[in-house]
Amino acid sequence: MDVSFLLIILLVGAIATFLSGDKWASKIALLFSLAAFGVSVYLLNLYNAGQNINLIKQWVTIPKIYIALGADGLTMAMVLLTTALTPLIIFSSFGNSYAKSKNFYALILFMVFAMVGTFLSADGFLYYIFWELSLIPIYFIALIWGNGNPQSRKKAVVKFFIYTFAGSLFMLVSFIYLYQITGSFLLSDLIRAQLSTQEQFWIFLGFFLAYAIKIPLIPFHTWQAKVYQKAPAVGTMLLSGIMLKMALYSIIRWQLPLAPLAAKEYLYYFVGLSVAGVIYGSIVALKQKDIKKLLAYSSLAHVGLIAAGCYTMTLDGLRGATLQMIAHGFGVVGLFFAAEIISRRYTTGKISEMGGIRIQSPKFTSMFMILVLASVALPGTFNFVGEFELLYSLAQKSVTICIIGGTTIILGAFYMLRMFQKVMLGEKNEKFFADVNFNEGLVMVIIIGVLLFFGLYPKPIIDLITPSLEEAIKVINRI
Repeated sequence: MDVSFLLIILLVGAIATFLSGDKWASKIALLFSLAAFGVSVYLLNLYNAGQNINLIKQWVTIPKIYIALGADGLTMAMVLLTTALTPLIIFSSFGNSYAKSKNFYALILFMVFAMVGTFLSADGFLYYIFWELSLIPIYFIALIWGNGNPQSRKKAVVKFFIYTFAGSLFMLVSFIYLYQITGSFLLSDLIRAQLSTQEQFWIFLGFFLAYAIKIPLIPFHTWQAKVYQKAPAVGTMLLSGIMLKMALYSIIRWQLPLAPLAAKEYLYYFVGLSVAGVIYGSIVALKQKDIKKLLAYSSLAHVGLIAAGCYTMTLDGLRGATLQMIAHGFGVVGLFFAAEIISRRYTTGKISEMGGIRIQSPKFTSMFMILVLASVALPGTFNFVGEFELLYSLAQKSVTICIIGGTTIILGAFYMLRMFQKVMLGEKNEKFFADVNFNEGLVMVIIIGVLLFFGLYPKPIIDLITPSLEEAIKVINRI
C-alpha cells in the first residue's frame, strides 16, 4: 500500500457522500473520515517499519509532470493531524442541520482530499493543483452555509478567495521559472537548481506571498477575522485547524529548501514580520466583543510565532513549529467548537450577551477552562511543548526578539482568561444553557485528551518528525 490509497479513500468518500442523499450524508462522511484516519495510522506503521509508501509515476510528458506523492515523518505528522481532526469536525456538526447536507459533507471530504494531497505532493505542479483545489470547497462552505447577513458574508468570502488565489499565482510563476532552469517540477530536482541570491530572493518572495496570505501574516491578514466569523463552525475549524497548516508546512518543505540563500540573508526581516503579527494579533484580540473574532485574532498571534520559528531555520525552530502546528490544530478546533456550543444555546456570538454558564453547565465550564489554559501554553499541555521550543529557537537568533515574541504568553493569558470570566462566570444568565450532550462532550474530551497526553509525553511525535527536520536543515545548509 502507498499513500495514494489515502487520497482514493477521501475522494471516493466525497463522491459516495454526495450520492448518498441528505439523510445519510453526515454518517457516510463520518465513516469515510474514520476510514481515512485508520489508513493514515496503518501507513504510519508501514513507514516506521521502513517500507516504501511513496508513489512516483510520470503523468504528462511535455511539460514533464509527475504524480509524485512522498511521505516522511514531517508529512505523516501533518497527514495524521488532518485525518484525526476531520472525523472530530464532522461529528461536531451533528448538532446542526444543514440544507442540502449531501453537498455540505461532500465538500468537506473533498477539501480534506485536497489538503492531504498538498501535504503529500513532491511535484511542484501537482502540489499547486492540490493547493488551489482546497480553496474551492471552503469558498462554497462559507458562502452557502455561513452566518450573518448574506451580502456581508459574500463580500468577506469573495475577498478571501481573491486574496488567496492571487497570492498563489506568484507561487505558480516561481514554479514556472524553476522549471525553465531544471526541466522538472520534482522537489528533488528543484532544490538542485543553481540560482543566484537575487534569483532566490524573487523565488522566496513568490512563495512568501502565497503563504503569508494563507497563514495569514500581517499585513495580509485582513480577510481572516470576518471569514472566521461568517463561516459555519465546521468551515472555521477546517480553516484554522488544518488549512493554515498547509502554508506553515510548505515553508519548511518548499520555501526554505528552494531559496536558502535568500532565507538566510533576509532572516531577521521575516522573523520580525512574523513576531509583529504576534503583538498585533494579541492587542487586537483584547478589543474584540465577538467570541469568534477574539479566537481568530488569538490564532493570528499564535501562527505568527510558529512562522517565526520556521524562519529561524534552526532544528529547534522547525521542530517547535511542527509541534505547535499540531497542538494549535487540536486546541483551536476545540475552542471554536466550544464557541459553537455556546452559539447553539444563546444564538449569539457577542461576549456581552453571555455569562453565568458555570452555574448551569459545570461540565462544559471545566472543559472550556482546560482548552483556554492549553491555548495560553500552561505547562503540562501540548501547546507548552511547542511554544517553549519556539521561544528557545528565537533566543538563539536574538534574545530581544525572543522577549517580544514571548509577550504572546502574557497577553494571551490576559485576553483569554478575561474572555473566560465574561463568558462563563458571573451571575446566572436569563437564557437557559443546557449542559453538553454526549456527542458534544465526546468531541471535547478527545481533544482535551490529546492536548494533555502529548503535553506530558510528546516523545512519539518528536521521534517521528526530528529525522525529517534534520534532513531539511541539511538541505537548507547545503550551500
